[in-house]
Amino acid sequence: MFVGEILSLSVAVMWTATALFAETGSKRMGSLPFNLTRMGLSLVLLALTLWLTMGMPWPRYADRATWMWMLASSMVGYVVGDYCLMKGYILIGSRFGQLFMTLSAPAAAITGRILLGERMQPLAIIGMVVTLSGICLSILSRKEPADPPLNPDKTGATDASDSTFTRFSLVLPAKGIFFAVMAGICQGIGLVLSKNGLLHYDQALTSCGFDSQATPSGALIPIPFYLSMPFAATLIRAMLGFAGFLLLLMLTHRDWKSQIRHAVSDRKAMWCAWGSTLFGPFAGVSLSLLATQYTAAGIAQTLFALTPILIIAPSVWLFHQRVTPREVAGAAISVAGVCLFFI
Repeated sequence: MFVGEILSLSVAVMWTATALFAETGSKRMGSLPFNLTRMGLSLVLLALTLWLTMGMPWPRYADRATWMWMLASSMVGYVVGDYCLMKGYILIGSRFGQLFMTLSAPAAAITGRILLGERMQPLAIIGMVVTLSGICLSILSRKEPADPPLNPDKTGATDASDSTFTRFSLVLPAKGIFFAVMAGICQGIGLVLSKNGLLHYDQALTSCGFDSQATPSGALIPIPFYLSMPFAATLIRAMLGFAGFLLLLMLTHRDWKSQIRHAVSDRKAMWCAWGSTLFGPFAGVSLSLLATQYTAAGIAQTLFALTPILIIAPSVWLFHQRVTPREVAGAAISVAGVCLFFI
């Protein structure tokens, strides 16, 4: 009972850890080398996991439809989404980056409604407004109006036409906000695409005469197919993710080979890459796909969205960041809005 919800909450804790590792690592390596390193490490871990649980380091019995949906999910969620997320971490930090990830819940719900026919309640619009309000509360600061200018037509008189308007300014760079918004939307869409891919994977097993509850032959660690399927699906996503990041690095950096050498020679950055990989593309993403098998994509994404609150304390402790009551309230309101979205 509540297996999907428990898994989703575990994913939120893992993504808190991977965000902290990723902020440090991406600032040392750069977003593309760090993402490429993460994808490479995750390929090794996932292939080893499949070899132990499925008997081969390959997505066993996955058909063309499964591959297509997972590749689409990888393009949206990994190549575009993770690239934007790491850029956002560099520009605005992981704490604010995770705040914008609350946008993934509305994106997942809307995409789930379109692709999977999942029900979306009327409170969804209210939840979206509340979520956006929480984000705005965190990233906007009130700007005191300047002294009104003198009116040249009347000596000593002032023009107060602009003084009645309250001005707001961004506390974060606009470029960082753009990347963070894109990351949140892409993660939500990518999750639903992955869930659809898993549905096709289950159908492929059935067409081959297997049941998802069955145990693969030749596996060193015999567990049912349905437990190893998310790791197989994540391996497909990681393959295109690795290829996509490598291509982007080659197109944007003439010295891409030296970029890779520099990245892998940085011991601290590599530890961060390992930590980010274990809690992110390996365990976190795989368990997020498993969670969607036990609960609706929107509910899973709602619990994933607790990360902006969970990350506040470690950000203060590790990075000595100053957190204002406005920012804490904004994070709480954003998460509350996500919850409203799926009531």
